[in-house]
Amino acid sequence: MNGCEIARRLISEFEKFTIVDCHEHLPPESVRVGMKVDALTLFSHYTRCDLMAAGLSQQDYDRSQNPDLPLDLRWKIVSPYIPFIRYGSYARPAFIAAKEFYGFDDISDKTYEGLSVKIAEANTPGIYRRILREKCRIRLSLTQAGRTDYDGDLLIPLMPMDTYTNLSTWDRALSLAAPLQMKVTSLDDWLAVMEAGLAKWKSEGVVGLKMTSRALGVPKRADAVTVFDRLRSGADASLPYPNPLYEFLLDKMLDLVAAQDMVVAVHAGMWGDFRQIDAQHMIPIIMRHPKTRFDLYHMGMPQVRETAIIAKNWSNVWLNLCWTHIISQKQTCNALDEYVDIVPVNKILAFGGDYGKPVEKVYGHLVMAREDIAHVLAGRAADGLMTEDQALEVARLWFWENPKALYRLRI
Repeated sequence: MNGCEIARRLISEFEKFTIVDCHEHLPPESVRVGMKVDALTLFSHYTRCDLMAAGLSQQDYDRSQNPDLPLDLRWKIVSPYIPFIRYGSYARPAFIAAKEFYGFDDISDKTYEGLSVKIAEANTPGIYRRILREKCRIRLSLTQAGRTDYDGDLLIPLMPMDTYTNLSTWDRALSLAAPLQMKVTSLDDWLAVMEAGLAKWKSEGVVGLKMTSRALGVPKRADAVTVFDRLRSGADASLPYPNPLYEFLLDKMLDLVAAQDMVVAVHAGMWGDFRQIDAQHMIPIIMRHPKTRFDLYHMGMPQVRETAIIAKNWSNVWLNLCWTHIISQKQTCNALDEYVDIVPVNKILAFGGDYGKPVEKVYGHLVMAREDIAHVLAGRAADGLMTEDQALEVARLWFWENPKALYRLRI
């Protein structure tokens, strides 16, 4: 069998799937509609990283994204760098979106003004439904914007783990306890605040908390009490991160999340000194919390193999391909092909756009995700390792059934 022909047929079927988008940073639609948007909006978010890697300064990037400055000035800032990044995975969703939604085959000196007009005209109520529900066929999108004011029909929130576990100042403790009408004089009081805050979030539709993989010490209550009391008394104005109190509170919150039947999403790999956020730092935490479900993000890139072995060894760990397709399609395909060898297929989640302001790019990312998954599964079908029908069933698990089951989504 010809793998390319099989991949084309698989993509055609994938386009009919209703899916779960497993990770975004989308605010409520009213926030996006209230923004001034133009062609430069399509070069926001992750494209910033490649623009700056190519030599654009942070100051100039910030100027390019300031809609109060003239469009032609902002375009002149960015346009010299576009030829350097246009072939990378980060940039591709912008070009896909420009063509699919606005009818422009390129984003260039000749098109940026007309494209800007079209983007502004389309920035109206219903844009999320038109792009996410109708074009992408996304039934639900799991989003993380530090808020819970969503209608629940399309966007479902996750919240930051550090909200309650990173108790950096005493004022922070008081400000978090006050809305819950609770007082805090002891560490046990704070644990009660955490439990109440988590329950409130769940009542508001939150399905999980997000943390970052870091090397942490073994939590010790006695050390946590000492640090907490110093913070409460004013002996310490603020705390470093991490610290013994943070380690203890995180450990307790992981148990509370399990008790609420919620998920712990874990950023692993990528960003800055990625050695400090290696997925392997999660191993002792996972071992201490066998009843907590962990959703490891981003394949732990670049430590993709080590991340896979974690999911192979512990039944409470899943692998989420959010962000990966736009980090590198090649690395994603190579790793995913190995993942089929390594982990059961019910442990993999296919897609998360990982975008905030440029919602159009979710579609571009999804196009790339379909390509990657079709490429991997078609290769296996061509090698006689599965049938084409079996490839479709695996893809349905990854795009729909697995995130639905992991996050207990009622859809």
